Amino acid sequence: GINAEYMGKKGREKGESSEGANDGFDPNLHGDKIDVYFKEQNGRGPDHNREQKRKKRSGKWIPRAVMVDLEPGTLDVVTASAVGKAFKPDNFVFGNSGAGNNWAKGHYTEGAEIVEQAIDVVRKEAEGSGHVQGFQIAHSLGGGTGSGLGTLLLLKIRDAYPDRLTKTYSIYPSPKVSDTVVEPYNAILATHQLLENADQVYCIDNEALYSIVTNLLKEDAPTFSFMNYLISQVQMGVTASLRFSGQLNGDLRKLGVNLIPFPRLHFFNIAQA
Repeated sequence: GINAEYMGKKGREKGESSEGANDGFDPNLHGDKIDVYFKEQNGRGPDHNREQKRKKRSGKWIPRAVMVDLEPGTLDVVTASAVGKAFKPDNFVFGNSGAGNNWAKGHYTEGAEIVEQAIDVVRKEAEGSGHVQGFQIAHSLGGGTGSGLGTLLLLKIRDAYPDRLTKTYSIYPSPKVSDTVVEPYNAILATHQLLENADQVYCIDNEALYSIVTNLLKEDAPTFSFMNYLISQVQMGVTASLRFSGQLNGDLRKLGVNLIPFPRLHFFNIAQA
């Protein structure tokens, strides 16, 4: 859900329609970095010399996103959403059993069955890009899939690409906004994995998010889609220097160098002004 919201918002920022067709894309206005998070159908992107000369470019941009879940329901919601048609159907990887809010199910049993399939899709996306700087995972730590399978994916990515940066947007559970009693266990088990295998972790506190929506924005009945929208806003802020040319020539490595005092202390608090 977060990933879909984030990719949809990035697409709108670059002038795309919900199907991925680029109606309003102007290279001079929207910058030359649309291919950081998108790839062009039948092409490699606007900064590639051969592409500029080619007359027939599709103009359709597909997100470099892989959606993984242990139950098909949530991915169906993404497919049916406003930006659902923009995603590549092959990049949806799902199981049928669900993790039942159990970290071990997501990490060792149910998750282990589909993780290789997911890594194959990730590898295909990585091989289709010119230069991979890193991988980004958005997951929640309260349930079984986000915490268990999310950290298993992180581990497999670290094994396959040891020299690439990994960053996660991790939604931490809160006792005030809680679905299940086992959320603290899932979060602690996942945090141990993030400590060892992630390079940068952007912490999103569920309670703070909820209080922003209710107290600051005065929403009577906050929906998940609205909270995902807020998360996508801060994600856009963090990645702005990767997606647009300008004086602030930022990348993931520079962010890490300036923010991380010791390798294991890589948990960032994010905010939006």
